[in-house]
Amino acid sequence: MRIFVALDLMSEIRQRLERFVEGVENFAPQARWVRPESLHVTLKFIGEKNGESVEGIKQALASIRANPVVLNFRGYGFFPTPKAARVFWAGIETGPELAALARQIDEATATIGVVREDHTYSPHLTLARAGSGRTASRKSVRVAANSGAPHWQKSDGANQRFARLQEKLDSLPTPEFGTMTARDFFLYESQLSRDGSRYTKIGQFALTPQD
Repeated sequence: MRIFVALDLMSEIRQRLERFVEGVENFAPQARWVRPESLHVTLKFIGEKNGESVEGIKQALASIRANPVVLNFRGYGFFPTPKAARVFWAGIETGPELAALARQIDEATATIGVVREDHTYSPHLTLARAGSGRTASRKSVRVAANSGAPHWQKSDGANQRFARLQEKLDSLPTPEFGTMTARDFFLYESQLSRDGSRYTKIGQFALTPQD
């Protein structure tokens, strides 16, 4: 099964993100927009694992002791740069606890053979990806949120993929989506379907104040 570790979003924040997307998605009609129910704050993508390995990963995650994490969702940006945009994302402002949690997860799973991350943790919510020249349904999008920023590719260069969207956003105030405190993190299974990926929680792990 295909698995990853992530924080879930409060329903109020998810709803504000959905309303924001509904207001701007027509300015990038060829982009692939992420379904709001698919949005999560990814802490680590693990990939394909068999049932035995998944149980070992659950045990490793259960050993983690970390503080609750406060997250403020506001603003937006483009990867790799606004002028060469491939990804449109919503920003996350947070303290050191989030990166510390991601690091603990990376270290704990590495002890049982999961490949370590090779990039700096950069939390954000992917809202849309550049289309391939034709309009894509939001239901077809598989990616919810990423922990690391997309690397610059040789094919990247100045483009107009999100130009109309950027013009629209320049005329709007900085969007505020809300603040939440995450008191749990989850192991998810990702299952492909005709409507895109569906995510199921298969493990829950508490975040409690540490002395």
